[in-house]
Amino acid sequence: MSADRSAPTGVLVVDKTPGLTSQQVVSRVRRLAGTRKVGHAGTLDPMATGVLVVGLGRATRLLGHLMRTTKEYTATIRFGQSTLTDDAEGEVTAAAGAAGLDLAQVRAALPDFTGAISQVPTAVSAIKVGGVRSYARVRAGEDVELAARTVTVHDFTADGAAASLAPGPEGPTEVLDVSVTVVCSSGTYIRALARDLGARFGTGGHLVALRRTRVGPFGLDRACLLDPAPDPLPLLDLDDVAAECFPRLDLDADRAAGVRFGRPLPGTPLPGPLTAVFDPDGRFLALYTPRGHDAVPEAVFV
Repeated sequence: MSADRSAPTGVLVVDKTPGLTSQQVVSRVRRLAGTRKVGHAGTLDPMATGVLVVGLGRATRLLGHLMRTTKEYTATIRFGQSTLTDDAEGEVTAAAGAAGLDLAQVRAALPDFTGAISQVPTAVSAIKVGGVRSYARVRAGEDVELAARTVTVHDFTADGAAASLAPGPEGPTEVLDVSVTVVCSSGTYIRALARDLGARFGTGGHLVALRRTRVGPFGLDRACLLDPAPDPLPLLDLDDVAAECFPRLDLDADRAAGVRFGRPLPGTPLPGPLTAVFDPDGRFLALYTPRGHDAVPEAVFV
């Protein structure tokens, strides 16, 4: 019990470098922090870089709730070629070329990919099918068809474009690389947006660059690189993270005591659908949700 209490607790915002899996980042943080209780809020592909929110100690229980927030990305979509993985890591499977496609046409199509949309996740993803990751099934030679899901793209802009020739299976292909910015809900696959936009134009499309610039309130300005390793780790305090990410409710000592045991708060209106509850000393206790006229615990952190 004493080891658990002394283990570091907090949130670490990492600027993931290319080539690492999200799990490799978690393993690195475990070694640096000297604790096994580490997790992350939202996978980044090995090719991708940018914000990966990592939780340590009690903060790991907050990660699932942080994953519900909006995320922001910058990316480069290559029109003219399709790949097995919908990004540059997969082999080119078709090269229709992008002759005649320009930035104005891409911009005109983006409203159809904005708002609540139905999206089929890329087959090479971490989604489990029958208990096995979809990407593992694809790499084993299986044909995987994932069910469509509704996601929300809050903002989708095309910021610039450049035409070039890219190597293809039958020689150089004329491609158009378009830089984009996407603000979206959790669960949105930017690779799938690239694939579906390419299908719209009949050119094929895939990602050649992806950088996550924000998860909820955590942007690159608050992110650290792990090489070289920062010492000490710039952990964000769990109390501060909860106050920043959720509406706040401060309680008196009597009601805070009941929250520690996961008791409902009768006749208590909440400022949001998921509210961070604090004791009189400013310590984060729990997340509560409304139920009728009462408030009930979603997760208790003490």
